[in-house]
Amino acid sequence: MEHKKIAFIGAGNMVKAIVSGLIANGYPAELITATAPSETRRLPLEQAYGIRTTSNNEVAAQEADVVVLSVKPQMMEEVTKPLQSIDFSGRLVISIAAGIHSSRYDEMLNSTLNLVRVMPNTPSQIGLGMSGLYAAQHVPVEDKNFAEQLMNAVGKVCWVENESGINNVIAAAGSAPAYFFLFMEAMQAEAIAQGFDVETARNLVQQSALGAASMVAANPDTELSTLREQVTSKGGTTAEALRTFNEHQLSDIVAKAMQAAVSRAEEMEKLF
Repeated sequence: MEHKKIAFIGAGNMVKAIVSGLIANGYPAELITATAPSETRRLPLEQAYGIRTTSNNEVAAQEADVVVLSVKPQMMEEVTKPLQSIDFSGRLVISIAAGIHSSRYDEMLNSTLNLVRVMPNTPSQIGLGMSGLYAAQHVPVEDKNFAEQLMNAVGKVCWVENESGINNVIAAAGSAPAYFFLFMEAMQAEAIAQGFDVETARNLVQQSALGAASMVAANPDTELSTLREQVTSKGGTTAEALRTFNEHQLSDIVAKAMQAAVSRAEEMEKLF
């Protein structure tokens, strides 16, 4: 990975995860700057990783080759205002924010940007993330490669050809950890109702989820349906549980939930 000066505008959990991954992979700490208005946000990053921090977004961006915008969508316009005087030609801009179309960044920063939109998810915080990336055709290949390598530091990546695909990534990966957490919550609650204490119930569910995900990863050429069938004996307990799920149209519920996530992402693009 080419070593460029990176400015993270924002210092939240996702920035911490990416910085941690970069440093672990040998990226020079002196080339990384993170910004936040609060010293309580900045100091932990300085102390943990030896990077530079500042409260001045404009100075950080001005000195950087790569500017990573990592603030909440509703804060983006305010945060980018002081950056409008910067010449962004030759700079890579990476956005880690849902619901803001690439054309809006051009408007907010008064420039036709070399922009890569990234949609990560929270497992990036432990190096097991899944990120979707989009870049317009005019963005140089070397910039796309850098963005991909940046996100590879916290997990796996995929590219989407059309910007609307980022909304589909949100549904399939960005929001997805919450789906699994909800399912695990329901399983834990029922395990407790059936007599297990909280710790044991959590361990039963947690280890089963971890084991199932690990089996999927360990068998990349095996269809998910095949793995499911391997657990399911005709007339057995698993078959009865799955029959109940099917009776209540679990697949339809999942589809509707993912479609709702896409719809909300599209609505947010109109707001911001």
